[in-house]
Amino acid sequence: MLMSGEFTQWGMTIPGLANMYGCILIFWGLFSYFTQTPAEGADPSITAMIPAFMGLPLLMMGVLSKFNEANRHHYMHASMAVALIMFLAGASRMLTGFSEMSNLVLVSHMLLVLVGASFIFAGVKSFRHARLNRES
Repeated sequence: MLMSGEFTQWGMTIPGLANMYGCILIFWGLFSYFTQTPAEGADPSITAMIPAFMGLPLLMMGVLSKFNEANRHHYMHASMAVALIMFLAGASRMLTGFSEMSNLVLVSHMLLVLVGASFIFAGVKSFRHARLNRES
């Protein structure tokens, strides 16, 4: 991370992280939806797609911020809100119903928590970097 120029975390810009995390969550949501084993005669549960539903806005904000540089900070603030929802929703479900989760559900919630927390971490560092650049 240099104090001038564009902020990077783990070798990627924050919009790049949003794109990568969004794609990972979308892939996992689709994978978990199509690989789940519903009860006999039941349809697959749409809730298996929750990671994809959280990854789509993250991916959209990352793509929009690359095409519309003037509003990048707005898109990244919105993506931070999505990441916070991911973290809180994933963590609360893991704390309240951990013992009754299948492996697929557990991995989905762990992924939401880890992606949400790491994206918030990187985003806060990025916001601090931008503020320090403005003040200097």
